[in-house]
Amino acid sequence: MSGPLSVAPPQTPAHNLLTGRRAVVTAAAGTGIGSATARRLLAEGADVVVSDWHERRLEATRAELSAEFTDRKVAAIACDVTSTEQVDELVRGAAAALGGVDIFVNNAGLGGETPVVDMTDEQWDRVLDITLNGTFRCTRAALNYFRDAKHGGVIVNNASVLGWRAQYGQAHYAAAKAGVMALTRCSAVEAAELGVRINAVSPSIARHAFLDKTSSSELLDRLSEREAFGRAAEPWEVAATIAMLASDYTTYLTGEVVSISSQRA
Repeated sequence: MSGPLSVAPPQTPAHNLLTGRRAVVTAAAGTGIGSATARRLLAEGADVVVSDWHERRLEATRAELSAEFTDRKVAAIACDVTSTEQVDELVRGAAAALGGVDIFVNNAGLGGETPVVDMTDEQWDRVLDITLNGTFRCTRAALNYFRDAKHGGVIVNNASVLGWRAQYGQAHYAAAKAGVMALTRCSAVEAAELGVRINAVSPSIARHAFLDKTSSSELLDRLSEREAFGRAAEPWEVAATIAMLASDYTTYLTGEVVSISSQRA
């Protein structure tokens, strides 16, 4: 497909949407949506704690962002979202590093490609534990913080169109992301009394260096071509939507899943 939107546009300039806010982004190391989100939140004026389980990549990301945004606070806290203790410490540590937390972005997730007939319990459990249970642990910890802080806040979850779509070999990931969508809706109803909004983005495919290493180029090309623009999203395009959901442009929006795709199914 060719057309005016078949080539990604230049990155949209920042508009100071998050000046003075303090944010946490999980799975923010490397080249994917998490690091793009951290960069976008910083560009919009927020101070940011980046988190990931991979300490070397995490420190490299922190150093890169600190050099790029010299007027912002950038801190790094290692965290494995399968551990309740580490998740709770992430929230405490972020609040201490930034003087508080206003925004929490749940980006951690794990995929894979295995048909159900060949899938082991361990493969199923690991994807669900990181992608769904990890989002639950972080949401719970963030809500406990916001309840005690009494200043409200925003949580943005990273879901996937596979929460709606069917795709071969993706039953564990699709089930986890559908669970993230349901968690977003239900927790948003409960969080309203705390002054907290909870929404999710649902990307189809955003290509970056790490994804190209872990998935076949043939599959990624095929999925990209199915999109309305004939291309995958750029990570920054997803990050810009996350920044919007974290901002005061969406003060009456909660419990919603925003599809960053040409279609849901």
